Amino acid sequence: MAKLKISKKISTALINSLGAGVVPRVGVEYIAVGREQELKSLLQNLDDIAEGVAAFRFIIGNYGSGKSFLLQLIRNRAMEQGFVVADADLSPERRLAGSNHEGVATYRELMSHLATKTRPDGGALVSILEGWINKIQQEVVKETEMRPNDDGFDDKVESKIREVVQYIEDLVHGFDFGSVIIAYWRGYRMDDDNLKNAAMRWLRGEFTTKVEAKAALGVRVIIDDDSWYDYIKMFAKFVAEIGYKGLLILVDEAVHLYQISTTVTREKNYNRLLAMFNDTMQCKAEHLGIVVGGTTKFLEDPKRGLFADQAWQRRTKESRFVAQANVQEHLGPVIRLNPLSEGEILTLLQRLAEIHALNFGYEQTLTNRELKEFVQEIINRLGAEALLTPGEIVRDFMSVLNILHQNPGIVFGELIHGSKFKPTAMGKDADVDEDGVAEFSL
Repeated sequence: MAKLKISKKISTALINSLGAGVVPRVGVEYIAVGREQELKSLLQNLDDIAEGVAAFRFIIGNYGSGKSFLLQLIRNRAMEQGFVVADADLSPERRLAGSNHEGVATYRELMSHLATKTRPDGGALVSILEGWINKIQQEVVKETEMRPNDDGFDDKVESKIREVVQYIEDLVHGFDFGSVIIAYWRGYRMDDDNLKNAAMRWLRGEFTTKVEAKAALGVRVIIDDDSWYDYIKMFAKFVAEIGYKGLLILVDEAVHLYQISTTVTREKNYNRLLAMFNDTMQCKAEHLGIVVGGTTKFLEDPKRGLFADQAWQRRTKESRFVAQANVQEHLGPVIRLNPLSEGEILTLLQRLAEIHALNFGYEQTLTNRELKEFVQEIINRLGAEALLTPGEIVRDFMSVLNILHQNPGIVFGELIHGSKFKPTAMGKDADVDEDGVAEFSL
């Protein structure tokens, strides 16, 4: 295991997550296989965002094809490069728009998952603000040789804070956003926890009435279903002004928008998504990236998917030249995840076997021939199509590794070739409605 140096914490997290059928939060770079071109395209978007433009991408694929995995991979890369990142899974309670606060619920989820390189697990809003304030204080000390307790020091700091806030005030709702940032600074300066907490609650979208917000902070607006995306744009510009490269928003499980039964509500969500798409593509937003993960049906279904709207179809339909040339385009707004090859699947299984052996402290003895037997057995029992989505094949393989480790007397070949071995089916069965299938993506 000399080639891989992985901490016990990361190897355990990988094994536990993959064995349970969920995408790992850490360590995904150790099992990244076969998505080099897609990742390269997304990394180019990060370079563009750092330069001040905006980006919007869809990651589209079948269940288990790797959407969530790729989102997690770009999330970790973005944090390493100095971006602020926020991610959220859509659900019946969290949408882009709604009549029962579903939109602001998504905003709250994003803000609670706000993460940076130094706070990768989320909840980074306080550290972002206080790190910025500390940086400004250091600048004032360096420029004026004043000390924090000297008269006039706080006024110098507030003056620099207001310089940044001025860049925000020109945007819609920018004045109130700036007022809340100033309120947080004053609470910080006076050790007023109530004022700081009120500012944090406002920024996280937790005030439910304007009266409450005015009493606590003196602002007359709150973040609600209609305005939450405006504040995302403002926050992106704000973090860029205070030293980060930009804000990356990752939204997964967009299939929940496709599953909305009410046509009016579904179209309202699609229209909100269209407004976000247009803003970024027309550079009405700055330093903002949005990546949305969804199924093929969510995008292409002519009755309930985005393609039901001609505006969406015109923006996202695959060019006829792509089909004619039988190639994959990675620079357009939609990244379609192709199946992994058999060789890529074998590489992935080899890495998983090595990580499992490292974690539990034994020598990895499975050969490439045995791994090929495992893959071939999956093909024989489920058909070649099942191999194309790695989600469940990985979970089955992790189970096999656990069984072999806990039962040294069991022979690998006998286990997988036994008549009772039945690989977990993946994707849509002919008699099952795909809408009701839970997704696991690797």
